[in-house]
Amino acid sequence: MAHTSPKLHNAMWPGLVGKEPGTDNPPISLDRMLELTAGAEVNGQKFDGIDCFLFHPHTDPDADESEIKAIADKVAGYGFTIGSLVAPVWPGTVGDSAMGDEEARKKFVLAVEKACRIAKILNEHGIRKYGVIRIDSATAPTAWYDDPVGNTKKIAETFKAAAKVAADYGERLAAEGEICWAGMHSWKSMVDLLEEVGMPETVGFQADLAHTYLYLMGYNAPEHALLQPGYSDDEFWPAYKKMTDALRPWTIDFHVAQNDGTVHGTGSHDKTGKHCPADDPNGKLDIVKCAGYWLEGANDRGIQHICWDGCMFPNAMLETQSTWNTILDTMIKVRDAHGWE
Repeated sequence: MAHTSPKLHNAMWPGLVGKEPGTDNPPISLDRMLELTAGAEVNGQKFDGIDCFLFHPHTDPDADESEIKAIADKVAGYGFTIGSLVAPVWPGTVGDSAMGDEEARKKFVLAVEKACRIAKILNEHGIRKYGVIRIDSATAPTAWYDDPVGNTKKIAETFKAAAKVAADYGERLAAEGEICWAGMHSWKSMVDLLEEVGMPETVGFQADLAHTYLYLMGYNAPEHALLQPGYSDDEFWPAYKKMTDALRPWTIDFHVAQNDGTVHGTGSHDKTGKHCPADDPNGKLDIVKCAGYWLEGANDRGIQHICWDGCMFPNAMLETQSTWNTILDTMIKVRDAHGWE
């Protein structure tokens, strides 16, 4: 059945994450990512919008209002809306570790504040009517294990401080669960962190199909593994239900993705779930079926769009138009199966 909601978005940050100037895979400009997204079409259907990364070279987090409105006008020129925004919370951008010292944690909150300022300009422009601000703990999980309880509390305090800023702007924060982020590196630790924050109206979870698959396998947290290598289908679905039942009530943003069961990291990005093409023969996920577990009740949680995320693809693949047609086709299938009017 053809549904009209949720809206289908493409992420702009695959043009940046893991990309290094002067290599075979340099950053891809926002203009080019927009062109590729706009070029995708399947049976007359196109992407509805984009999700953005608020840092150089796509967006200056300190850009003035006229610069942000110029970006908004450019996006609107393609008939797109803007949904979720990625706050530049990492060391080397605006922010710093959410479990760092006082100065680091202030930088983290500042990054969220800068993202909320841009969100306000986009909202008032009219280009943005839904979506969240995406965050994570901005630190690797290794040091977290020195004091799991204390470090989770520290991250939660940082998230709470950021959430107060976001709430003042009428925004919600979504923490993207990836095995590369401290306190968020397992499904159980992620639930513990969200409960410690205890602000479900403002701080929720962003589920990515690729990253949450590795939660099942216990990468970086073997003690919380729900599956072992060589698992059967009969073992997979109960495990998947256990994980999604725990995290779905918190889920306010959703990424469609595929994973081949390996981990990958390039540039400054720590090893994390390896996104792979939607039609990758080595993909471990039945994307449409898995998406249904996360999208149950999505409309009631305020989700109005879903976004494709395919980080660390080679540029040659990203700049091939057929790549985006295949992705869009997958997104349409997810909406047809689990969407609403």
